[in-house]
Parts: sequence; C-alpha cells; structure tokens
Amino acid sequence: MSRSQAAPDAVDSPLTDRLLAGLPADAVVTDPDITASYAHDMASFCPSGSPAVVVLPRTVEEVQHVMRTATELRVPVVPQGARTGLSGAANASDGCIVLSLTRMNRILEINPVDRIAVVEPGVINADLSRAVTEHGLYYPPDPSSWEMCTIGGNIGTASGGLCCVKYGVTAEYVLGLDVVLADGRLLSTGRRTAKGVAGYDLTRLFVGSEGSLGIVVRAVLALKPQPPQQLVLAAEFPSAAAACDAVCRIMAGGHVPSLLELMDRATVKAVNDLAHMGLPETTEALLLAAFDTPDPAADLAAVGALCEEAGATEVVPAEDAAESEMLLQARRLSLPALEKVRGTTMIDDVCVPRSRLGDLLDGIEQIAEKHRLTIGVCAHAGDGNTHPTVCFDAQDPDESRRARASFDEIMALGLRLGGTITGEHGVGVLKKEWLARELGPVGMEMQRAIKQTFDPLNILNPGKLF
Repeated sequence: MSRSQAAPDAVDSPLTDRLLAGLPADAVVTDPDITASYAHDMASFCPSGSPAVVVLPRTVEEVQHVMRTATELRVPVVPQGARTGLSGAANASDGCIVLSLTRMNRILEINPVDRIAVVEPGVINADLSRAVTEHGLYYPPDPSSWEMCTIGGNIGTASGGLCCVKYGVTAEYVLGLDVVLADGRLLSTGRRTAKGVAGYDLTRLFVGSEGSLGIVVRAVLALKPQPPQQLVLAAEFPSAAAACDAVCRIMAGGHVPSLLELMDRATVKAVNDLAHMGLPETTEALLLAAFDTPDPAADLAAVGALCEEAGATEVVPAEDAAESEMLLQARRLSLPALEKVRGTTMIDDVCVPRSRLGDLLDGIEQIAEKHRLTIGVCAHAGDGNTHPTVCFDAQDPDESRRARASFDEIMALGLRLGGTITGEHGVGVLKKEWLARELGPVGMEMQRAIKQTFDPLNILNPGKLF
C-alpha cells in the first residue's frame, strides 16, 4: 500500500512517518481493514489487539530500521510468519507494529558438501524441502502445516512434525542464526561447521523463543542425505491402551521408525467424514508406522508382528509409495477434519514419556466423558507427543466453558504424568499460566532475566510466554 492509500490519521502519525523514512511505501500498511487480518494466528481462546501498522520488510536493513524506530518510540513489535501457530504467539497487541517476515522468502544457499541450507525466515517449509531434494538432500522437520508454515515460524516455536521420532525437531537442525535485536543491532550466532562449541549456545536460546528475544532474519540449517522412499504400515487396535502397548514394544525392541503416529476413533471418523478415505471406523485406535531403511518391508514385518502381539486386530502394510502417501494424507487431515466436527477446535500439545502414553489417552477419554465433548486425539506416538483436540461450538457459551475446562484438565494430567505442556506448538498466550507451573519460581526467574538482558524495554512480543 502506498502512503496515499493509508488511513489519514496513520499517515500523519510519528510512528508511520518514522517507518516510511527507511522503508518502501508498499512495505508499510496502515489500512485498518488490512491490518485487522494480521491480528492473530490460528489459536482459540487467545486475545488479540489491533496493530497500529503492519510492516513487510524485504531486507535485513529494513528490519533493523523497524527495530530502531520501535526502540526510540517505545512501540511493541510482534513478529509474524504465516500465522499458522496454535498458541497465540503471533497475536497482535493494541498499537503494536506487526512485523510480517513473509516477503523475506529467499533460499540463499544450498551446499551439498557442507550439507547446509541458508535461508531467510519467510521461506515455506515445503518449498525448502523440495529445493534440497534436487540436491539429493533432506530437511526433516515437517509440521502438518508444512505447505504453509515458514522456517522463521518453525524456529520461533521450535516446531516438530511427523518424522521427529527418528530425525528430531527443528532445534536440532538450526546451526546458526542472524538475529536483529530489540535496539536494531545485528547478532550472528552459531556456525556453518558440523561441530562447534565456542561459548554459550545462543542459537538454541533463540529457537523456541517466539520472537521475544530478537527477530530471526537468516538461518543456517543442517541437512541430511535423502533417505530411501519410506513404506507405511497401518494397524488397527481394539483399544487405545493396546495401541500404546504396541508403541512401547516397538521402541523397546530397538526399532527406529521414520514415523509412528496414532489416531483415535474420533479422529478416524472425522477424517472419513471429511475425505471419504475408507479408514476402518470400527477401530478404537489406528497406528501408522513407517520405515525409510534400505529394506523397509522387513522392518514393517517385524513391527507388524509386535502390533499383533499387542492385540492388533488387523495389520496392513502398504505395498508401494502411493499407498503409503494415502495413509500419511489421512494423518495430515486429522486436524482439519476435527475442525468440522463442531465448528471450532482447541488443540492441545501435551508430551509425556512414551511409557505413560496409554495413561494419558485413558485420562483424556475420561475428561471428554466428564465434559460431554468430543476430544479427538492424534499423536506423534513415537515421541509421546499428543494433540488432544477439543471440538466445540464457539457460539454456545456453556460448551465453550466446558471446552476450556477440559483443555486445562488435560494440561494438568500431562504434568502429573511427568510430561510437558508443549512438545512443538509453543507457549504464546494460551499456555502462559501453565509455563509457570511447569518451570517453577526459580525457572521463571531465570527466564525473565534472560528476557530482560535481550529486551530491556520489553518491546519484543510482550505478553507472550510470561
């Protein structure tokens, strides 16, 4: 939007004038109808405010100008990627600058020798994955929203994905970062080398910080060689407990699946209703296991036998890549399908030790019955990372109240089982209270001290985390 298209009161404001002094006119958006569309991410029950302006920079220097302006005028800055987050971490506050990094979307380098990629924060996860494949390489982190979510957002929330059971989460692939600090200075952390232990690990500190410590403007990411095409197995179980028993048997047996996912009865039914995929609705739990080894059929056979020992009623290995992809598509449709059940969802992200996964699922079922709600569970079962999804009618105040209560009870249950309040979605606004419960007073004191060091004026994404 040009300066002439901006709202009159915004055009004449000191903030807008200062921003336009160092930014192209089309990078500064003040039209309230447009800025309102940047107010929040995809989380439920998370308040959001009205931004004063949305800035869409293309260069590091433009981001530095924004942060210098924000520091001088004491204006809060809320960094955003694709706003696919589920915790309110990208929600605007009243009068803030929304700093959307989606135009910084270049893949700057792919180096097959060093096995790294250097990217800007607005690069879409799936675009990077496809680009490195052309070099025989593989970028493993693959959130379910990988066709939309950005690498910067993945770094900000320390996101995971379906393949984490074998390959790990985003934090394990971030080797180095360029970060614009609150006062506009540029900090480089980490390395391009395979090894490096010089000084404190500031790179890891920024991963998962939800934009509260600085603005990531460049990332050096580790890559792996492209693995063989994976094959998937589907196993039906008469109970969630039996499926969880199979998970424990698989992991205790030393197997290393590239994927180990669980869908409960409510989730399977929702996916069938949405996409008519013909999944077995008679099952109480569907377990998907995959291997990308040189002989995946043999690995699937061994895992299939363990599933049968755990009580699986049917075990069906995919015969080829097409069948495997169909099963994976069913898993990726889980959250969109559950959204259709009652119109609104509240998605939890509780991670527990694998050995307590069955206890968590049993407890969630009891919570659903208590509150008379549908709570579908899809899970990265190999990690113990579950996504209980509370389905409710947002127009029904009583149902909304019960949904919020059930969410909190699931969080409490996860902590009682020795788990954590989030495995990959982050804290944002949604889980601020629960972060304090998990970390305790000393942990929170140290967290706040770190925040104060990097952002003494508290202008970077204030109100998030704590």
